[in-house]
Amino acid sequence: MPTVRTALLQSSGRLGDVPANLRILDEAAARAAAAGADVLLAPELFLTGYAIGADLARLAEPADGPSARAVGEIAARHGLAIAYGYPERDTERHGVLYNAAQLLGADGAPLAHYRKTHLFGDFELKWFTPGDEPLVQARLGGLTVGLMICYDVEFPENVRAQALAGTDLLLVPTALMHPAEIVPLSVVPVRAFESQMYIAYANRAGAEGDFEFVGLSVLAGPDGTARARAGRGEDLVLGDVDPGALAASRAENPYLRDRRPGLYGSLV
Repeated sequence: MPTVRTALLQSSGRLGDVPANLRILDEAAARAAAAGADVLLAPELFLTGYAIGADLARLAEPADGPSARAVGEIAARHGLAIAYGYPERDTERHGVLYNAAQLLGADGAPLAHYRKTHLFGDFELKWFTPGDEPLVQARLGGLTVGLMICYDVEFPENVRAQALAGTDLLLVPTALMHPAEIVPLSVVPVRAFESQMYIAYANRAGAEGDFEFVGLSVLAGPDGTARARAGRGEDLVLGDVDPGALAASRAENPYLRDRRPGLYGSLV
């Protein structure tokens, strides 16, 4: 099975300017495709910006809204899948917003949609409703791909559930702030190792309102190493997800085989 080249867009885009952020995504997709990428991952709430407060309600869109169609056109034009974060407006429940992520295929068609289940901090708790579907997957390039958002990956139970469901590559749009650098530097690689998968973690970068995003986006492999790593500023980094290396790592690593679920009842 061929490798799946994964591009991580590390950018905070333009705060509150959806058309500008779509242009940034288009430019990144062109660069990623030229470098042979199969999938491009953009950060959490990339389409609108993170620190936009009440503008969330104005800029939020349904999962099949105009911005989703625009991203689909970008994906199809450049021939690569795109996963991105955005604020979702629930069309059936008036006023309900979700911190959401969507994966579109290289033909622009939707493959998976996820609502953040673990909201972080006063800002998110004020504006968003937590999602209640923890396990979202799709097939992409012969891989089983899962979706999470930022804080979700810091819960080992979340990632282990993906592993037990067969996820090979976990895509995580992120808005990680200072001083939590330990997450991309240590936690994400450990999650990849202990659950034997690749994890792509694409962060925002720089100051935005009251927040300071730390960058350090990473593609972590099942051996716990960083296969690609961004710095602190705007960046586009690429790394390969190797199904052969993943299979070999899983054969050698006994964590999933040696589990004893009957002892873990207290966790639930």
